Amino acid sequence: MSTTAPTKRTPLPAALENELEEVFGDRFTTAEAMRRQHGEGESFHANEPPDAVVFPESTAEVSAAVSACHRHGAPMIGFGAGTSLEGHVAALRGGVTIATSGLTRLIELNPEDMDCRVEAGMTRKALEQHLKGTGLFFPIDPGADASLGGMAATGASGTTTVRYGTMRENVLGLTIVLPDGTVIRTGGRARKSSAGYDLTRLFLGSEGTIGIITEVLLRLHGIPEAIASAVCSFATLADAVDAVIYTIQSGVPVARVELLDDVQMDAVNRYSDFDYPVRPTLFFEFHGSAAGVEEQSTEVGLIAKELGGTDFEWATRAEERSRLWAARHEAYYASLALRPGARGWATDVCVPISSLADCLLKTREDIDAEGLLAPIVAHAGDGNFHVLFIIDPEDEGEMARAKRVNARMIEQAISVGGTCTGEHGVGYGKVPYMRAQHGDAVDAMRSIKEALDPKGLMNPGKVVA
Repeated sequence: MSTTAPTKRTPLPAALENELEEVFGDRFTTAEAMRRQHGEGESFHANEPPDAVVFPESTAEVSAAVSACHRHGAPMIGFGAGTSLEGHVAALRGGVTIATSGLTRLIELNPEDMDCRVEAGMTRKALEQHLKGTGLFFPIDPGADASLGGMAATGASGTTTVRYGTMRENVLGLTIVLPDGTVIRTGGRARKSSAGYDLTRLFLGSEGTIGIITEVLLRLHGIPEAIASAVCSFATLADAVDAVIYTIQSGVPVARVELLDDVQMDAVNRYSDFDYPVRPTLFFEFHGSAAGVEEQSTEVGLIAKELGGTDFEWATRAEERSRLWAARHEAYYASLALRPGARGWATDVCVPISSLADCLLKTREDIDAEGLLAPIVAHAGDGNFHVLFIIDPEDEGEMARAKRVNARMIEQAISVGGTCTGEHGVGYGKVPYMRAQHGDAVDAMRSIKEALDPKGLMNPGKVVA
């Protein structure tokens, strides 16, 4: 795997630039600073800026931009909040970035049916504000304040997946602009349908390679009567993982269970001013009735104690829980602070829960053997774990060691029936592993791509490149 992908650029046709400028006015730009801002996400992958950026404010304007690019044969890349980690938004062949940051309306809210329709540029935290006072919430929490369209495009998940599922379980429908500018709607507000192909699931996780999402119809959930968070540390990583496995196998409906290894806990303590033991640690959250939360926490506490876990340190008030989970979500920046001036390379895999301990422990041993600084964080309840290499991309030897660890981790995950990425997505960073995971199914994916995007203009070089 290389840190950059081959690029083949051709200048934008002057006629296309003129057409886009006529439609969008000052919401069309070729300024270098703006192009570079839209040429990378939050990863170490090289900045690959587009030739131009447009800022539509409606589905119709997205369609106009896509239609123009299609007629002139220009690549186009959808851009949400720029929080991606695998080079998803890099303009590998130049072209036009279509930024959805101006699509921020709440189109409809249906409290009785527990759903809402939003434009793709609305962020997760903005939706939280709209839902205040309704008794409802949207549970998918990837940590970053990502756009909901971007979360749908990458099939995002996060800390609450163990109870509420991923975007795939919480998106009821989409509005999508196809590569020729055609606008379609998929899914609907009914809770089930047997009418035709499930196009919603096709576009979820497609990363803008077969269409640009402009609206998302979301399933909402009722805010639990009681919420409690707890922290528990363990002597070994194996004990912490076993506590998670036994909890899941016991059927306890935990809402969140996050695992931070000792390296990550050291970083969190320093960055967020905590004083937790520098040992493998589990962050739990329990949702339900007051009696249900008490029952869940008691059962998990007994499991943890049998494995040598410390007594739970509780956070029951909203501000305490917020501080605790803010520290968890700031783990990326806490890790970078361990080595000022370095870059972060975040990578992830997901394995069957029974294989989590073996895969995670082997990866930790491999990191240490290679002499790398790389904290591990896991959405342990669903078998998904992340490694954050804190590296100097200019140090070829260090990069080579990190690539070896990453490759061995992915190969092991695939060998036990896991995946090369649980939630980061493919982008172009994980493209080299798609064939190993999916075999000839990659050809089927490519056939779908070619059928919908015969000119190969939608986010080229990603997913099935």
